[in-house]
Amino acid sequence: MVSTYLNPKTVSLVQRMVKEGAVEELQKCFSSRMEFGTAGLRAAMGPGISCMNDLTIIQTTQGFCRYLEECFGNLKERGVVIGYDARAHPDSGGSSKHFASLAAAVFISHGIPVHLFSDITPTPFVPFTVSHLGLCAGVMVTASHNPKQDNGYKVYWDNGAQIVSPHDKGISKAIEKNLEPWPESWNTEEALKSPLLKDPYQDIHTQYFTKKIFFVHREINKSSEVKIVHTSVHGVGHTFVQTAFKAFDLHPPYAVEEQKDPDPEFPTVKYPNPEEGEGVLTLSFALAEREGASVVLANDPDADRLAIAEKQKSGQWRVFSGNELGALLGWWMFHCWKQENPDAAAVKNLYMLSSTVSSKILRAIALKEGFHFEETLTGFKWMGNRARDLMNQGKTVLFAFEEAIGYMCSPSVLDKDGVSAAAIAAEMTSYLATKKTSLSQQLTAIYEEYGYHITKNSYFICHDQDVIRKLFDRLRNYGDQKGSYPTKCGDFSVSAVRDLTTGYDSNQPDNKAVLPTSASSQMITFSFSNGGVATMRTSGTEPKIKYYTELCAAPGNSDVAQLNKELDALVDAIIETFFEPQKNKLQPKLE
Repeated sequence: MVSTYLNPKTVSLVQRMVKEGAVEELQKCFSSRMEFGTAGLRAAMGPGISCMNDLTIIQTTQGFCRYLEECFGNLKERGVVIGYDARAHPDSGGSSKHFASLAAAVFISHGIPVHLFSDITPTPFVPFTVSHLGLCAGVMVTASHNPKQDNGYKVYWDNGAQIVSPHDKGISKAIEKNLEPWPESWNTEEALKSPLLKDPYQDIHTQYFTKKIFFVHREINKSSEVKIVHTSVHGVGHTFVQTAFKAFDLHPPYAVEEQKDPDPEFPTVKYPNPEEGEGVLTLSFALAEREGASVVLANDPDADRLAIAEKQKSGQWRVFSGNELGALLGWWMFHCWKQENPDAAAVKNLYMLSSTVSSKILRAIALKEGFHFEETLTGFKWMGNRARDLMNQGKTVLFAFEEAIGYMCSPSVLDKDGVSAAAIAAEMTSYLATKKTSLSQQLTAIYEEYGYHITKNSYFICHDQDVIRKLFDRLRNYGDQKGSYPTKCGDFSVSAVRDLTTGYDSNQPDNKAVLPTSASSQMITFSFSNGGVATMRTSGTEPKIKYYTELCAAPGNSDVAQLNKELDALVDAIIETFFEPQKNKLQPKLE
C-alpha cells in the first residue's frame, strides 16, 4: 500500500545518497525520528524519519488525530483548522501548502471536518480560528524564521493556546502507534473535494480585523503624517499588515518591494529573522530614506513576531530590543485601557504577563498603576494558557510579551501576533507624533517614571551536552558543597536563586519554585542585591547556553551611563565566574 504512493523526489534523493555512499547523510535522515514536543515539530525538509516530508506529516497527523479522538467526544461535530506559510523545498517536493493538504486528508479520511485555509496565512490566524469557531484543535505548518530548508508543524488546543504537557507526550505516543499510513491518508485529491472541507479564509480575514479593533484612535490615525515602512521579509505578512492598517484608518505603510511577496528562498537576507536587526532591515532603511519615513516595522516570515526601528535625530537608526518594545506596547495598551475604563476599581481585574527571561518593566508599571503582573516560563505556550485560565476566571488580560520580539495585544489571539502588533505600534507612533514626541523619547519617559530596566542578552555555543551538564551541576554544588549555590559572583552578592530544573527557589518559604519545573532542560535564575537579575538556560532547539541579564533601577535613578557600566560589570563577572568560557571551550555569539 505504502509503496504505491512514493514521493519520486525524496526517492531520488535517497538513491543519490546510496549511489554516492553518503553514509553520514543517510544516518542523519534515517537514524532517529523527529521528536514531537510542545512546539510540535521543526526540522529540515527532506527524506527520512528525521525530516519533514509526506510520510512524517501523515504519521504525525494520524497520531494527532487519534489523540484528539480520545480527548474529544464531539471532534466530528467541531473539527480542526489547518493553516500554512509559503515555505517550499523543490529538491524534496515538500512545501507548507502540500503538507497542510496531506494533514487535511488524514483528518477527513476519519470523518473529521477540516477548515483548511485556501491561501497562505499568518500563524496567529490559526489560534484565532480555533477560538472564533470553537474548534477542537489547530495546526500551522510553518518554520517561522528558521533557515529556508526547514519546516514545522505547530499545534494548538481547543482553548486557543499552544499545547503544553501532557498533551505533547500523549500525541507523541499516538504517533508511534500509528506509523503505517491509513489507506486514504495520501489522497489529497479526494479530500479537497470532500463536503467535510471548508475554507475559512474570507470569514476569518473579516472577523480578525473586526475583533482586533479595541482602542482605535481613528481621527489621529486618519490625519497622521507619520511615514512608516513595512517589510514582511519574503513571508506572509504583507497583505495582512496592509489590511490591518486600513482597519485602523492608518495610511498604508510603504512596502519594501524586494521583500513584500512570499519567496521560500529568502533571497535578500542571510537569515529571515528580524531579531537579527540591522542586516535584515538594510532594504527597509534604504526605502525609508528615499520616502522620508521615520519608522520601520518588520515581521518575521510567518508574521507572529514584530521588530521596530526608528530614525534618530543624529540620522542613525535605532533598532529596539524586544524588551524595549514590550515596555512601549505595555505602556500604550494600559494608556488606552485607562481612557476607556476611568473607574479606579476596574484595574484590580486587569493582568499583564511576560516570560521569566523578559524584562521586569511590566512588573514596575503594575506596582505603580495597581494592575496585576505575572510571569510564566519561557514561550508563548505558557502565556497563552495562563491568559486563558485568567479569562475563564473573569479577568482581563490586556497584554503579554516575550523578549524574542513576540507580543499579544488582544485576548482573541492567545499567542504572539505580529499583525495586530504592527497596526497598534503604528497607531502609538501616530499618537506620540501629536504630542511632538518619538518612540525613543517615550521609552525614556517610561523609564523615568517607572525605573530604568537595562538588559543585556546573549549566548554561548556548545555542542557538548556533557560540558553543559557539568557547567550547571557546578553551580548547584558550588565550592564542592552539595546543594549549595553561589552567594557571590565577582564583586556582586547573590540575594536569591531559583532553579527551574530542580524546583528550588530560595525566595519561597518552603524553598519550592512556584513556576513549573522541567528536569530535561537547564534553567537557573540569580537575583543580586544591586537589583540585577540573570537567567542562564539551555535552548530547546539550538546548541546554545543563553543568558538574560537585567538591572532594575528604582524610579529617580537616571544615570544611564552608570547603570550600563554596572550591568556590563555584572555580565563580565557572570561570564568569567559562572560560564568559564575558556575552561569549557564555549564559543561566543558572533556579533
